[in-house]
Amino acid sequence: MSHQPAVATKMSGEMDKPLIGRRLVDSNGSLAEAPSEAPKVGILGSGDFARSLATRLVSSGFNVVVGSRNPKRTAGLFPSVAQVTFQVDAVSAPEVIFVAMFREHYSSLCSLSDQLAGKILVDVSNPTEQEHLRHRESNAEYLASLFPTCTVVKAFNVISAWTLQAGPRDGNRQVPICGDQPDAKRAVSEMVHAMGFMPMDMGSLASAREVEAIPLRLLPGWKVPSLLALGLFVCFYAYNFIRDVLQPYVQESKNKFYKLPVSVVNTTLPCVAYVLLSLVYLPGVLAAALQLRRGTKYRRFPDWLDHWLQHRKQIGLLSFFCAALHALYSFCLPLRRSNRYDLVNLAIKQVLANKSHLWVEEEVWRMEIYLSVGVLALGTLSLLAVTSLPSIANSLNWREFSFVQSTLGFVALVLSTLHTLTYGWTRAFEEKHYKFFLPPTFTLTLLVPCVIILAKGLFLLPCFSRRLAKIRRGWERDSAVKFMLPTGPTLTEKTSHV
Repeated sequence: MSHQPAVATKMSGEMDKPLIGRRLVDSNGSLAEAPSEAPKVGILGSGDFARSLATRLVSSGFNVVVGSRNPKRTAGLFPSVAQVTFQVDAVSAPEVIFVAMFREHYSSLCSLSDQLAGKILVDVSNPTEQEHLRHRESNAEYLASLFPTCTVVKAFNVISAWTLQAGPRDGNRQVPICGDQPDAKRAVSEMVHAMGFMPMDMGSLASAREVEAIPLRLLPGWKVPSLLALGLFVCFYAYNFIRDVLQPYVQESKNKFYKLPVSVVNTTLPCVAYVLLSLVYLPGVLAAALQLRRGTKYRRFPDWLDHWLQHRKQIGLLSFFCAALHALYSFCLPLRRSNRYDLVNLAIKQVLANKSHLWVEEEVWRMEIYLSVGVLALGTLSLLAVTSLPSIANSLNWREFSFVQSTLGFVALVLSTLHTLTYGWTRAFEEKHYKFFLPPTFTLTLLVPCVIILAKGLFLLPCFSRRLAKIRRGWERDSAVKFMLPTGPTLTEKTSHV
């Protein structure tokens, strides 16, 4: 197909210009006329995605021709500079044609086989989950089988119509591209660049099935962390229910089931947030211990640890979510009617006991420290959550990102531990707090974080920290090659396995 390199060359000159350089807006919101020398691109289809695609192409400096079965009815839906005509007329001039229609309508284009011969067809369709399981071939491969004289490229199926209209800054910038002809992929990649997106080569057209599966995934990295958070919530909620509601009902005949919607939930949320935060840093401790034990960094971690390390971001964000809910629930506690009744009853008891002044210095200091440390912990968690966003993380260099996520993250864990300890104070040593012989909930949540803090402290000892630093710089215990860490501005002895 000798014409394709010429198309790619022509596009490269046009695409190097600014994205919205030619865009002009009329008073009615339509785009002004594009220059006649702009590359001509065809679109087959008149749905929502086709309209958004036409708008983006026009604003990026392309001359767009839309093919529709009823051009008079659909012409008003497209930008005024886009030419809306019949399908047979829309495919005659453009070398690149977007097929923006569903798979079941591909066969209706067979009458255009002669006009489409030698063209580049860009398939932007997505199958439903049922269609993806039913068909063994992708939509792009099916389109290629119907038009063997054309070059089919899969692209833009992961970009939503909203992202095309609003621009790449408000959505994902990556556009996976796959096809069998390098020249055709290069031409489409240049168009992707011109539209403000970032092409990502996924290989041959055989990869189209994998590319079409991307939009069908529903938060694939969140399934395990969400189930973990839900499981912890159910376990702690049941534990708190037994201690705070069931025990008074069984042993004291007190009905405290009113605590279930707010009080028990608010007692459960910080437990879940605290444990999830500790589970973010526990795999790092285990990985360091494994490297110290093995004496090398070149052996794979076990699969369970590897997956755990990959899910730390999601676990941390869920921890922040639970902590934020805990803060909101805590603000709502004084608004409960039951809390007002408790205050009135406490005042009556104080009057009947002839106590004019009720002030416990220890409790006052405990609550002051407890609230202050809790606010600091939530603020640090907020900073971790914000820097986890791709738009913020991309603006940080590696040292800044590592400092926030590692150093400040560990500070957040220490602050959360202090928050929990000041909440517990001396309650862990008082027999009346062991209801049904069950320890207070906060004592259970302290187990894993305290182990992590102690392990981190051990790794700071010179005997461990220097050895771990050597291993992470490439040193191996069983290697005959000597390795020394730099002790000054100059490195006296340096070895590397890279």
